Amino acid sequence: MIPSTERVGLAQMAAAMTLSGTLGVFVLESGQSAWNVVFFRCVFGALSLFLYCWARGLLKPGLFTARTLALALGAGAALVLNWVLLFSAYRLASISLATAVYNVQPFFLIGLGVLFLGERPSRGKLAWSVVAFAGLLLVLRLGDTNLAGGSAYLSGLMLGLGAAALYGVTAIIVKRLKGIAPQVLALVQVTLGAVMLLPMADFNALPAQPAQWGCLVALGLIHTCLMYILMYSAIQKLPTTSTAALSFIYPAVAILLDFVVYGHRMDASQIAGVALIFLAAAAVSLNWTWRMPGRPRAGAA
Repeated sequence: MIPSTERVGLAQMAAAMTLSGTLGVFVLESGQSAWNVVFFRCVFGALSLFLYCWARGLLKPGLFTARTLALALGAGAALVLNWVLLFSAYRLASISLATAVYNVQPFFLIGLGVLFLGERPSRGKLAWSVVAFAGLLLVLRLGDTNLAGGSAYLSGLMLGLGAAALYGVTAIIVKRLKGIAPQVLALVQVTLGAVMLLPMADFNALPAQPAQWGCLVALGLIHTCLMYILMYSAIQKLPTTSTAALSFIYPAVAILLDFVVYGHRMDASQIAGVALIFLAAAAVSLNWTWRMPGRPRAGAA
Protein backbone atom coordinates (compact mmCIF):
# COMPACT_ATOMS: atom_id res chain seq x y z
CA MET A 1 0.00 0.00 0.00
CA ILE A 2 1.31 3.46 -0.92
CA PRO A 3 2.03 5.62 2.17
CA SER A 4 -0.31 8.59 2.60
CA THR A 5 2.55 11.09 2.23
CA GLU A 6 3.54 9.56 -1.10
CA ARG A 7 -0.10 9.59 -2.28
CA VAL A 8 -0.24 13.32 -1.56
CA GLY A 9 3.01 13.77 -3.47
CA LEU A 10 1.64 11.86 -6.44
CA ALA A 11 -1.47 14.05 -6.51
CA GLN A 12 0.62 17.22 -6.21
CA MET A 13 3.00 16.21 -9.01
CA ALA A 14 0.15 15.15 -11.28
CA ALA A 15 -1.61 18.48 -10.67
CA ALA A 16 1.61 20.45 -11.31
CA MET A 17 2.31 18.64 -14.59
CA THR A 18 -1.30 19.02 -15.74
CA LEU A 19 -1.09 22.76 -15.10
CA SER A 20 2.19 22.88 -17.00
CA GLY A 21 0.51 21.20 -19.96
CA THR A 22 -2.04 24.04 -20.18
CA LEU A 23 0.68 26.69 -20.34
CA GLY A 24 0.78 26.99 -24.13
CA VAL A 25 -2.95 27.73 -24.43
CA PHE A 26 -2.70 30.56 -21.88
CA VAL A 27 0.34 31.97 -23.68
CA LEU A 28 -1.39 32.05 -27.06
CA GLU A 29 -4.74 33.25 -25.71
CA SER A 30 -3.06 36.21 -23.98
CA GLY A 31 -2.48 37.71 -27.44
CA GLN A 32 0.86 39.15 -26.32
CA SER A 33 4.39 38.85 -27.65
CA ALA A 34 6.68 36.34 -25.94
CA TRP A 35 8.56 39.24 -24.30
CA ASN A 36 5.36 40.65 -22.78
CA VAL A 37 4.08 37.25 -21.71
CA VAL A 38 7.28 36.37 -19.86
CA PHE A 39 7.56 39.86 -18.35
CA PHE A 40 4.07 39.74 -16.86
CA ARG A 41 4.52 36.11 -15.82
CA CYS A 42 7.59 37.19 -13.88
CA VAL A 43 5.85 40.23 -12.35
CA PHE A 44 2.77 38.35 -11.14
CA GLY A 45 4.85 35.31 -10.23
CA ALA A 46 7.30 37.38 -8.17
CA LEU A 47 4.50 39.12 -6.23
CA SER A 48 2.73 35.86 -5.38
CA LEU A 49 5.93 33.96 -4.57
CA PHE A 50 7.09 36.80 -2.32
CA LEU A 51 3.85 36.62 -0.34
CA TYR A 52 4.13 32.83 -0.07
CA CYS A 53 7.80 32.85 1.01
CA TRP A 54 7.16 35.68 3.50
CA ALA A 55 4.14 33.88 5.00
CA ARG A 56 6.15 30.64 5.36
CA GLY A 57 9.09 32.41 6.99
CA LEU A 58 11.48 31.45 4.19
CA LEU A 59 12.93 34.94 3.71
CA LYS A 60 15.70 34.99 6.30
CA PRO A 61 18.89 37.08 6.38
CA GLY A 62 22.03 35.36 5.13
CA LEU A 63 20.27 32.95 2.77
CA PHE A 64 22.74 33.73 -0.02
CA THR A 65 26.46 34.23 -0.19
CA ALA A 66 27.90 36.31 -3.03
CA ARG A 67 28.67 33.06 -4.88
CA THR A 68 25.28 31.41 -4.45
CA LEU A 69 23.45 34.63 -5.35
CA ALA A 70 25.50 34.90 -8.55
CA LEU A 71 24.68 31.28 -9.39
CA ALA A 72 20.97 31.83 -8.66
CA LEU A 73 20.91 34.90 -10.92
CA GLY A 74 22.73 33.03 -13.68
CA ALA A 75 20.22 30.18 -13.47
CA GLY A 76 17.40 32.73 -13.44
CA ALA A 77 18.64 34.48 -16.58
CA ALA A 78 18.82 31.13 -18.43
CA LEU A 79 15.35 30.13 -17.20
CA VAL A 80 13.73 33.41 -18.26
CA LEU A 81 15.30 33.31 -21.72
CA ASN A 82 14.20 29.67 -21.95
CA TRP A 83 10.60 30.85 -21.47
CA VAL A 84 10.99 33.55 -24.13
CA LEU A 85 12.26 31.04 -26.70
CA LEU A 86 9.67 28.38 -25.84
CA PHE A 87 6.73 30.79 -25.98
CA SER A 88 7.99 32.12 -29.32
CA ALA A 89 8.19 28.52 -30.57
CA TYR A 90 4.53 27.93 -29.69
CA ARG A 91 3.44 30.55 -32.20
CA LEU A 92 5.75 29.46 -35.01
CA ALA A 93 5.68 25.66 -34.78
CA SER A 94 2.55 24.85 -32.71
CA ILE A 95 2.31 23.89 -29.04
CA SER A 96 2.56 20.15 -29.83
CA LEU A 97 5.77 20.20 -31.84
CA ALA A 98 7.48 22.88 -29.75
CA THR A 99 6.71 20.81 -26.63
CA ALA A 100 7.99 17.63 -28.25
CA VAL A 101 11.28 19.25 -29.27
CA TYR A 102 11.57 20.89 -25.84
CA ASN A 103 11.50 17.44 -24.26
CA VAL A 104 14.97 16.62 -25.57
CA GLN A 105 16.21 18.61 -22.58
CA PRO A 106 17.50 15.48 -20.72
CA PHE A 107 20.03 15.01 -23.51
CA PHE A 108 21.27 18.59 -23.32
CA LEU A 109 21.66 17.95 -19.60
CA ILE A 110 23.79 14.88 -20.33
CA GLY A 111 26.01 16.90 -22.67
CA LEU A 112 26.38 19.78 -20.23
CA GLY A 113 27.20 17.31 -17.46
CA VAL A 114 30.04 15.95 -19.59
CA LEU A 115 31.37 19.42 -20.42
CA PHE A 116 31.10 21.14 -17.03
CA LEU A 117 30.76 18.45 -14.34
CA GLY A 118 33.06 15.80 -15.75
CA GLU A 119 30.29 13.21 -15.80
CA ARG A 120 30.61 10.15 -18.02
CA PRO A 121 27.30 8.99 -19.51
CA SER A 122 26.68 5.26 -19.72
CA ARG A 123 26.44 3.48 -23.05
CA GLY A 124 22.73 3.15 -22.45
CA LYS A 125 22.25 6.91 -22.19
CA LEU A 126 24.31 7.43 -25.32
CA ALA A 127 22.17 4.87 -27.15
CA TRP A 128 18.94 6.57 -26.01
CA SER A 129 20.42 9.88 -27.13
CA VAL A 130 20.72 8.45 -30.65
CA VAL A 131 17.07 7.34 -30.48
CA ALA A 132 16.02 10.85 -29.40
CA PHE A 133 18.04 12.39 -32.22
CA ALA A 134 16.34 10.10 -34.74
CA GLY A 135 12.98 11.22 -33.37
CA LEU A 136 14.04 14.84 -33.63
CA LEU A 137 14.92 14.42 -37.31
CA LEU A 138 11.47 12.96 -37.96
CA VAL A 139 9.82 15.93 -36.23
CA LEU A 140 11.97 18.46 -38.10
CA ARG A 141 11.21 16.90 -41.52
CA LEU A 142 14.23 18.62 -43.01
CA GLY A 143 13.87 16.89 -46.37
CA ASP A 144 10.25 17.95 -46.91
CA THR A 145 10.28 20.80 -49.43
CA ASN A 146 6.47 21.16 -49.26
CA LEU A 147 6.44 21.69 -45.51
CA ALA A 148 3.53 23.81 -44.26
CA GLY A 149 4.84 26.88 -42.49
CA GLY A 150 8.20 26.70 -44.25
CA SER A 151 11.03 28.58 -42.57
CA ALA A 152 8.77 29.86 -39.76
CA TYR A 153 8.04 26.27 -38.73
CA LEU A 154 11.71 25.32 -38.66
CA SER A 155 12.56 28.54 -36.83
CA GLY A 156 10.00 27.62 -34.19
CA LEU A 157 11.51 24.18 -33.70
CA MET A 158 15.01 25.68 -33.46
CA LEU A 159 13.71 28.04 -30.78
CA GLY A 160 12.29 25.01 -28.94
CA LEU A 161 15.72 23.37 -29.08
CA GLY A 162 17.31 26.55 -27.79
CA ALA A 163 14.82 26.63 -24.92
CA ALA A 164 15.70 23.02 -24.04
CA ALA A 165 19.42 23.88 -24.02
CA LEU A 166 18.81 26.87 -21.71
CA TYR A 167 16.77 24.69 -19.37
CA GLY A 168 19.74 22.34 -19.21
CA VAL A 169 21.98 25.28 -18.24
CA THR A 170 19.52 26.21 -15.48
CA ALA A 171 19.46 22.65 -14.15
CA ILE A 172 23.27 22.35 -14.14
CA ILE A 173 23.62 25.60 -12.17
CA VAL A 174 20.84 24.75 -9.70
CA LYS A 175 22.63 21.46 -8.92
CA ARG A 176 25.29 23.59 -7.19
CA LEU A 177 22.78 25.42 -5.00
CA LYS A 178 22.21 23.32 -1.91
CA GLY A 179 20.34 24.29 1.24
CA ILE A 180 18.25 27.05 -0.36
CA ALA A 181 14.48 26.58 -0.48
CA PRO A 182 13.47 26.06 -4.12
CA GLN A 183 10.58 28.51 -3.70
CA VAL A 184 13.09 31.20 -2.72
CA LEU A 185 15.21 30.33 -5.76
CA ALA A 186 12.14 30.67 -7.96
CA LEU A 187 11.38 34.04 -6.35
CA VAL A 188 14.90 35.29 -7.13
CA GLN A 189 14.65 34.03 -10.70
CA VAL A 190 11.29 35.61 -11.58
CA THR A 191 12.26 38.87 -9.84
CA LEU A 192 15.37 38.97 -12.02
CA GLY A 193 13.18 38.19 -15.04
CA ALA A 194 10.87 41.14 -14.34
CA VAL A 195 13.85 43.51 -14.13
CA MET A 196 15.68 41.93 -17.07
CA LEU A 197 12.71 42.07 -19.45
CA LEU A 198 11.40 45.51 -18.46
CA PRO A 199 13.25 47.22 -21.37
CA MET A 200 11.78 44.69 -23.84
CA ALA A 201 8.18 44.93 -22.62
CA ASP A 202 5.86 46.74 -25.04
CA PHE A 203 3.45 48.81 -22.94
CA ASN A 204 1.83 50.19 -26.10
CA ALA A 205 0.45 46.74 -26.96
CA LEU A 206 -1.17 45.73 -23.68
CA PRO A 207 -4.20 43.40 -23.71
CA ALA A 208 -7.49 45.02 -24.65
CA GLN A 209 -9.72 42.23 -23.27
CA PRO A 210 -10.16 41.22 -19.60
CA ALA A 211 -9.76 37.57 -20.61
CA GLN A 212 -6.29 38.31 -21.98
CA TRP A 213 -5.30 39.98 -18.72
CA GLY A 214 -6.73 36.93 -16.96
CA CYS A 215 -4.37 34.72 -18.95
CA LEU A 216 -1.35 36.81 -17.92
CA VAL A 217 -2.37 36.83 -14.25
CA ALA A 218 -2.95 33.07 -14.37
CA LEU A 219 0.51 32.52 -15.87
CA GLY A 220 2.03 34.25 -12.83
CA LEU A 221 -0.24 33.05 -10.03
CA ILE A 222 -1.16 29.56 -11.25
CA HIS A 223 1.51 28.46 -13.72
CA THR A 224 4.38 29.95 -11.74
CA CYS A 225 3.59 30.34 -8.03
CA LEU A 226 1.09 27.49 -7.51
CA MET A 227 2.73 25.12 -9.97
CA TYR A 228 6.20 25.54 -8.46
CA ILE A 229 4.84 25.09 -4.92
CA LEU A 230 3.04 21.88 -5.93
CA MET A 231 6.01 20.55 -7.89
CA TYR A 232 8.65 21.21 -5.24
CA SER A 233 6.40 19.87 -2.48
CA ALA A 234 5.87 16.69 -4.52
CA ILE A 235 9.58 16.24 -5.23
CA GLN A 236 10.24 16.22 -1.47
CA LYS A 237 7.74 13.36 -1.00
CA LEU A 238 8.36 11.14 -4.03
CA PRO A 239 11.15 8.86 -5.23
CA THR A 240 12.96 10.13 -8.32
CA THR A 241 11.41 7.48 -10.58
CA SER A 242 7.87 8.58 -9.69
CA THR A 243 8.75 12.24 -10.28
CA ALA A 244 10.28 11.43 -13.67
CA ALA A 245 7.35 9.24 -14.74
CA LEU A 246 4.71 11.82 -13.82
CA SER A 247 6.60 14.57 -15.66
CA PHE A 248 5.34 13.07 -18.93
CA ILE A 249 1.82 14.22 -18.07
CA TYR A 250 3.00 17.70 -19.16
CA PRO A 251 3.69 16.98 -22.85
CA ALA A 252 0.70 14.64 -23.09
CA VAL A 253 -1.69 17.34 -21.86
CA ALA A 254 -0.04 20.00 -24.06
CA ILE A 255 -0.41 17.89 -27.22
CA LEU A 256 -4.00 16.94 -26.37
CA LEU A 257 -5.02 20.57 -25.77
CA ASP A 258 -3.30 21.71 -28.96
CA PHE A 259 -5.52 19.28 -30.86
CA VAL A 260 -8.74 20.06 -28.92
CA VAL A 261 -8.36 23.87 -28.83
CA TYR A 262 -6.50 24.60 -32.09
CA GLY A 263 -7.14 21.46 -34.15
CA HIS A 264 -3.45 20.87 -34.76
CA ARG A 265 -2.73 17.43 -36.24
CA MET A 266 0.69 15.86 -36.66
CA ASP A 267 1.43 13.65 -39.64
CA ALA A 268 2.55 10.04 -39.26
CA SER A 269 6.30 10.78 -39.35
CA GLN A 270 5.95 13.52 -36.74
CA ILE A 271 3.91 11.23 -34.47
CA ALA A 272 6.64 8.60 -34.80
CA GLY A 273 9.30 11.21 -34.04
CA VAL A 274 7.46 12.49 -30.96
CA ALA A 275 7.03 8.90 -29.74
CA LEU A 276 10.78 8.25 -30.12
CA ILE A 277 11.66 11.46 -28.26
CA PHE A 278 9.29 10.63 -25.40
CA LEU A 279 10.50 7.02 -25.24
CA ALA A 280 14.14 8.07 -25.08
CA ALA A 281 13.45 10.85 -22.56
CA ALA A 282 11.50 8.43 -20.36
CA ALA A 283 14.32 5.86 -20.61
CA VAL A 284 16.92 8.40 -19.48
CA SER A 285 14.72 9.93 -16.77
CA LEU A 286 13.73 6.52 -15.37
CA ASN A 287 17.24 5.10 -15.84
CA TRP A 288 16.21 2.21 -18.07
CA THR A 289 19.11 0.00 -19.07
CA TRP A 290 19.96 -0.75 -22.69
CA ARG A 291 20.51 -4.50 -23.05
CA MET A 292 21.60 -6.08 -26.31
CA PRO A 293 19.62 -9.18 -27.44
CA GLY A 294 21.11 -12.40 -26.15
CA ARG A 295 23.16 -10.66 -23.49
CA PRO A 296 22.57 -12.29 -20.08
CA ARG A 297 21.25 -10.16 -17.22
CA ALA A 298 23.62 -9.35 -14.39
CA GLY A 299 23.66 -12.30 -11.95
CA ALA A 300 21.89 -14.66 -14.36
CA ALA A 301 23.05 -18.27 -14.48
